[in-house]
Amino acid sequence: MIRLDGRVAVVTGAGGGLGRAHARLLARRGAKVVINDMGDAAQVVADEIRAEGGETFAATGSVTDRAFVTGMIDQAMAKWGRVDILVNNAGVLRDKTFAKMELDDFRFVVDVHLMGAVNCTKAVWEIMRGQTYGRIVMTTSSSGLYGNFGQSNYGAAKMALVGLMQTLGLEGERYGIRVNCLAPTAATGMMEGILPPEQLSLLDPDRVSPAMLALVAQDAPDRVILCAGAGGFETARILLTRGVHLPDGPDTAEAILARLADIGDLSDAWTPRDALEQSRLELHKAGYTTPGSA
Repeated sequence: MIRLDGRVAVVTGAGGGLGRAHARLLARRGAKVVINDMGDAAQVVADEIRAEGGETFAATGSVTDRAFVTGMIDQAMAKWGRVDILVNNAGVLRDKTFAKMELDDFRFVVDVHLMGAVNCTKAVWEIMRGQTYGRIVMTTSSSGLYGNFGQSNYGAAKMALVGLMQTLGLEGERYGIRVNCLAPTAATGMMEGILPPEQLSLLDPDRVSPAMLALVAQDAPDRVILCAGAGGFETARILLTRGVHLPDGPDTAEAILARLADIGDLSDAWTPRDALEQSRLELHKAGYTTPGSA
């Protein structure tokens, strides 16, 4: 059984829905938990956890406020002396088609999802590096991975979190920091009106939180996109096909279109470790073999 005794966790957007489910599961597995949200919701969840014997405190404020976030982490350090787990869960929706969307609504969604996660991660990063241990979960979405009508702002922010995860996973590896993404499907306030009630009833947030727990465990993976909902679990991967090499010429663009099926052939697709792997692949196909080339 995964136990988190002695670990300190911070969960943003934990006043309801997924965040509440995450926080309560972490506490039940022994973690001390900081409950962050707006308004009175954070305190309600903190009271629930305390009533079950858990150690917790509520931090009421916005993840977009860097001063607040810094103060929240300082409070956790003063109280418990470490921060081991960060679950970046806070989020909002401002759905409209791109044609009708105001840029303020686009910016607001990006600020909460992306910059909120950046603010919180920045606040714990040096702490985790110093203790050579950390587990960070970014909450991405199928809307970012695959697109969703009317959610250009939300999808852009959620896919940006995947890019953030990939680089922080590389940078944190030597310090024992593992960074992953969770792509949940759950019946939360943000899902109301999107799916019929009979489907929403299957998408209990409590059925997603075990995936979060796996991503913050001692033996958690690194740089994984784990999808979860209604008891189903999958991984999403960003693949690179082996593609083709085309000689330079005036009709290269036409040749690309003619051979698009070959270029997109997934039979030998792979996941590069980092951005340089694509460069090495291109050079290898051009006849120049570099050390460590694909």
